[in-house]
Amino acid sequence: MTFPSLYKSGPPIFMQVINPLLKMFKEKSRLVLLLCLIVALVTAMLKYLNPALSYFDASLILVILVMIALAAVFVPYAKKLYRSIKSDQHQINALFEHATEGIILTDDKGKIVLLNPAAASLFHYDPHELPGQSIDLLIPQRFHHRHEQDRKGFYEQPGHRTMGRGRDLFARKKDGKEFPVEVSLGYYRQHERLFVIAFIVDITARKHSEQELLNRQQQLEAITEEMRRLNTDLEAKVEQRTFILREALQELEKSQEELSEALSKEKELGEIKSRFVSMASHEFRTPLSTILSSATLLSRYTTTEDQDKRDKHIKRTRDAVKHLDVLLEDFLSVGRLEEGKIRAEPTPFLLSGLLEEVTEEMQSLAKSAQTIDCQYGSDFILTTDKRLVKNILINLLGNAIKFSGEGTTIELRARPLPEGGVVLSVRDNGIGIPAGDRQHLFSSFFRGSNAVNIEGTGLGLHIVQRYLDLLHGKVSLKSALGEGTLVTVEIPDL
Repeated sequence: MTFPSLYKSGPPIFMQVINPLLKMFKEKSRLVLLLCLIVALVTAMLKYLNPALSYFDASLILVILVMIALAAVFVPYAKKLYRSIKSDQHQINALFEHATEGIILTDDKGKIVLLNPAAASLFHYDPHELPGQSIDLLIPQRFHHRHEQDRKGFYEQPGHRTMGRGRDLFARKKDGKEFPVEVSLGYYRQHERLFVIAFIVDITARKHSEQELLNRQQQLEAITEEMRRLNTDLEAKVEQRTFILREALQELEKSQEELSEALSKEKELGEIKSRFVSMASHEFRTPLSTILSSATLLSRYTTTEDQDKRDKHIKRTRDAVKHLDVLLEDFLSVGRLEEGKIRAEPTPFLLSGLLEEVTEEMQSLAKSAQTIDCQYGSDFILTTDKRLVKNILINLLGNAIKFSGEGTTIELRARPLPEGGVVLSVRDNGIGIPAGDRQHLFSSFFRGSNAVNIEGTGLGLHIVQRYLDLLHGKVSLKSALGEGTLVTVEIPDL
């Protein structure tokens, strides 16, 4: 069966012939009347010329002439009608064959009668495989029972309808894979039989888009809910903090007198601490113990073969003495600063001499393969307290040596200030300073959380800050954990 055979459901062939003739008589009535007039004149002329001619013969001649006239008129219209029917069939065939939607025609038994190429491609079948097969072949097994009921209901009450709206429909390909579809149904009757036309569209891409849109909507709803919750929590925290702040302000107003007393006690405590530092500077058990043990062991190594062991303990003794000297100097410096015994005594001096002196002195204290790279450009005179500047450099370089590894380079740089004075900077590639510790670096006795296993008193930067206060200078620091530290000081001329 081909798709143009559907025309059999149309009007009888007799009406297809009569309708064009009626149309002809309606549209070309003058031509028809002229033909009838000609036939009548010819019949009258024949009767006049031949009176013996009977009316029967004349009528016969009239019928023949009428038939000839009708044939002359009818044949062109018949040809035109045939060409019109063929053109309509060709257009409908093209529409069927080239439609992008799958079209399947089934009979009243649910058997596939006809399908277009798009339908065959949609289900991955060859076009000749499906005609004669049950439509259930294209429906997943789990839906067979429901589909059979739906099909019976449609046959009982057929109509043009769209299926799949508001519910999910699935079809099955030749390899058994399922995919979502949307189906529109139509029907017609032929020879008392019902035929159903199904228009099928694969909506897999649409479903993916809908699912993605749904997921994003759910994510947006979750984010909105989270923002609402956070906003509620924030309002509660703001209200709580406002309440706490109000109470704190009230407490602050009540404790002004207590604060004045506390400041007085703090000053007294600072003086006590200074005295304590002075006393504690004499009690350095660790370096003294090292010196004592090394001295004891040296007394045992009396032969020439023990020289290496003697050198080892001599070095330990020397290092302990140096460490002891540094501790003493730190504690005593803090004590003198607290007691106000240190004052700035400015004198003019060449900066280059001081830098070379400090570099040479600190290089002797450097670790193995550590180098101090000192650069200062052109020499110039600085007017300030040379002793305090030297102590500042010793503290900064000492920290750089202490917190950097062997084989590293420590940079010491100097450049003049435009208004008079100097900018000194010390850069190392050491362990760096944790961000949480930087705000406490210039407090006394404070040590970084990553430096607890390295010797030191926690007074170095505190002393630097106090010396700079005396010189009207300032200090800044930049550091990255594991990358090193840059300390910059500005010292104006006094």
